[in-house]
Amino acid sequence: MLFNDPTVWLPVVFAGLMGATILIYVILDGFDLGIGMLTPLVGEADRDKMIASIGPFWDANETWLVLAVGLLLVAFPAAHGTILTALYLPVGVMLVGLILRGVAFEFRVKAPAPNKPLWDWAFFGGSLMTALSQGFMLGLYIMGLEWSFATIAFAGLTALCTAAGYAFIGACWLIIKAEGGLQVRAVLWAKRGLAGVLIGFIGISAATPLVSERIFAKWFSVPEIILLAPLPITAVLVTGLLAWTLTHLPDETDRFRHVPFIGASILFTLAFFGLAYSFYPYVVPEQLTLYEAASAPESLMIILVGVIFVMPMIAAYSVLAYVVFRGKVRELRYD
Repeated sequence: MLFNDPTVWLPVVFAGLMGATILIYVILDGFDLGIGMLTPLVGEADRDKMIASIGPFWDANETWLVLAVGLLLVAFPAAHGTILTALYLPVGVMLVGLILRGVAFEFRVKAPAPNKPLWDWAFFGGSLMTALSQGFMLGLYIMGLEWSFATIAFAGLTALCTAAGYAFIGACWLIIKAEGGLQVRAVLWAKRGLAGVLIGFIGISAATPLVSERIFAKWFSVPEIILLAPLPITAVLVTGLLAWTLTHLPDETDRFRHVPFIGASILFTLAFFGLAYSFYPYVVPEQLTLYEAASAPESLMIILVGVIFVMPMIAAYSVLAYVVFRGKVRELRYD
């Protein structure tokens, strides 16, 4: 029986937990990175509102990244070493970006007026560095973690599209939180960002089956192609709904302000499941499967007990923050 053998089900459970953690991080920190990249497009008053819209959430959002990397380290140590060794440079850029962004976020609030623009640019630069490095890592992962001119070029494209995707979901978040002229601008940014998301989806969808005969067979064999079909069909329908909704926003009642963010989250989720379906059972593309990279079952069982307590606590903290600070954005103050 499958469930009687912990060497079979425990790696799958941890892969699911790690995947869920990464997806939550991409959606939550994606929108606040997007807000950071959009800040140079407005004046100081609107910039303060944009940053205030993510003030209560951004540090909680980044907690999911720490949890994902922690799960990879303890549950799949062999994969952790292989992946981080191959991605050492972009990981370093991402960490610098995250630090720069966090420091700028805190300092800009109390900085003297002449120094505030410097911290604003640091916040923008840190957000952009983080988004581009994450997109670069995604592209190189799809290319099997190989460094060559072609794989670097593809990773560069995914870096740009990831930044556009984050800007898109950031604009969708701002449609919920902003009012007046800033909300109108957010709708315009979301329309433009949707185009970048589509380019990214098409590029990744075209490249992924070409990097592996195994993935090509999973996409285009029968009955696998039938199992995979709901993902692109749903993505097309959601994209159409998003485009239609954005042409009718902002509306007088503001009733449909949540639709773009929900639609963007669904698109990100569909893309995630498409990648997970393509690469399963490998955690390092075409090199290490979940079962080869997993820790001993005894270790995984102990770690699972800890995760059962920690993960709901992080989720509860995040939900509480979003409930308490729901509604339109107000001034961010530390006094």
